[in-house]
Amino acid sequence: MQEYQAYKDQCGPGLATKINLREFLVEAGLRSTTAILLAGFAYVAVQQWLADPTRITLLLLVFANCLTLGLSLFVRVPKKRDWQPVTVLCSLGASYYFLAIQLAPGDRLVPEIFGAGLQAAGLAWQIYAKFTLRFSFGILPANRGIVSHGAYRVVRHPIYLGYAIADIGFLLTNFGVQNLLVYAGLYALQYVRITREEELLSNDSEYLRYREKVRYRVLPGIY
Repeated sequence: MQEYQAYKDQCGPGLATKINLREFLVEAGLRSTTAILLAGFAYVAVQQWLADPTRITLLLLVFANCLTLGLSLFVRVPKKRDWQPVTVLCSLGASYYFLAIQLAPGDRLVPEIFGAGLQAAGLAWQIYAKFTLRFSFGILPANRGIVSHGAYRVVRHPIYLGYAIADIGFLLTNFGVQNLLVYAGLYALQYVRITREEELLSNDSEYLRYREKVRYRVLPGIY
């Protein structure tokens, strides 16, 4: 129960009385499952890369998911999260999509180096945005405090922009029907995820002021 007490302490004295054992177990189970799935995926992907070391995009895919989910294992507990079933399912699907990716060689629509370049650009933008957030991100939509500087002066959800750039780079060099369907499904889920996050944050007056200043969600001038 020491971990449970630490979990309550992390939430702060104002929230400690609202924390229950069930929420702690869900949090611990989610983080443990994430670590196991991520390790298994990384192992399989690296084996594919060892069979063909020219496939740089595979290594970048592993790094991207380790960056996203690995860091989520250490984020602070938010003040408020969206536990609606639709939100949870969409968030989990969008987080663990990599389990459905075809790692075997596909069609290269562009040279490997070009796809890897797009991935690197997307990853660099993600890192910049996540550095701005520090530990204020996670799998489920939540109010982890409003951030309006750095990458968040450009669009309201800059991390998703980084995801999209990197994913396009991987898909173009590892194209196939399975991967196309996986990424189409992923961004349908991401759309729901962003929408639900906006609804949750719209209850915060500070976020409403921020939304008036930064008009676009993900794509500057478009969306």
